[in-house]
Amino acid sequence: MKGLTLIEKNNVLKSMAQLIASEKEVIIDVNKLDISNYNGNDLAMYDRLKVDETKIDGMILSLEQLIADVDPVGKELYNFTHENGLKMTNKTAPFGSVLIIYESRPDVTVEAAGIAFKSGNKIVLKGGKESLNSNIKIVELWHRALQENNISTNWVEYLNYNRTETQAFLQNPTQKIDLIVPRGGEKLIAFVKQYATCPVIVSGRGNNFIYVDTEADLDIALSVILNGKTTKISACNAVDKILFNYNLLNKEVFIKKIIQKLVEANVEILGDEPLSKFENVAAINSQKIWFEEFLDYKIVLGFVQNLEEAVSKINKYSGGHSAVIITNNNNSAQNFMEAVDSAAVYQNASTRFTDGGQFGLGGELAISTDKLHHRGPMGLQHLVTNKWYVYGNGQIR
Repeated sequence: MKGLTLIEKNNVLKSMAQLIASEKEVIIDVNKLDISNYNGNDLAMYDRLKVDETKIDGMILSLEQLIADVDPVGKELYNFTHENGLKMTNKTAPFGSVLIIYESRPDVTVEAAGIAFKSGNKIVLKGGKESLNSNIKIVELWHRALQENNISTNWVEYLNYNRTETQAFLQNPTQKIDLIVPRGGEKLIAFVKQYATCPVIVSGRGNNFIYVDTEADLDIALSVILNGKTTKISACNAVDKILFNYNLLNKEVFIKKIIQKLVEANVEILGDEPLSKFENVAAINSQKIWFEEFLDYKIVLGFVQNLEEAVSKINKYSGGHSAVIITNNNNSAQNFMEAVDSAAVYQNASTRFTDGGQFGLGGELAISTDKLHHRGPMGLQHLVTNKWYVYGNGQIR
């Protein structure tokens, strides 16, 4: 399809924001049907599925931020003039067609699709069956927004496929797909990676760690742990594992206080052998639990002897998403942040900030834990590839 101008893209996004605002009650009512049909007991899935006024406001805000942002396409990255006179310029360019496969979250149908659209890409959406009615309604609004601006509805397509049909499409796409972004749990990501025949950006897996160092401010540690674990369990930036330096002063008093606060928040607490001796902490029954992302009111506590052991454990078990050190020693913090192999590393702050909006990107397509093509929150400016433009007057080699 012929590329769209910045004005055309922004006009569609404006129309979409207006339609979502005017159809707010309809979207919420349709979403109630999806909620009533959902019979699972996955708290994270339910939280992601539900659309309320706050989520609607978030959808509109993400579109408004996209409209205000600069066009990511056509930005000059590099230029070079060859000794023979050839002029070479490298510019950002759309991928072409981006397939977004996601679970439960109707807001992805707005935010991620909007980012892909303004990046100049055709969007192919494959949402989960649990949010089908909500997704179909939102795609209908996308088509209306495109039609209002005399632009083909082919720019946004929804695949109403079951698992078998999705697998077949991944293996033998019936149309050209240049990039796939799965948004969901580890099973979805593994499914897509197993069958996809084009590049996949892995996003969503958290299993984030906090390490409490010997020189930690314990009030900050308590606040950061509680914020990371209890404020939004369905988020991939939530915390699942806490490591305490064994030589932490007053560790028993401090750990008992943390346990008390976690119990008050209805968090299930598991611990390694020394920590399982504390009241309300169950012993872990397998080391495999260190690999798990919970997306639930559940946390694992463990001791380490030093910073190096903490880094080693995080690099072995974490999802490569976010990791925190709580310490007032800036040298220790810098050593930790350079050694931990995660997309975002923190000193004395919550992992809950790993988010496109919080990182100043506006909406986010995903939080990539890959190192290619991008790592961390992916905003508008990241959903582009590049292209070389070479201008000559008959040069040969």
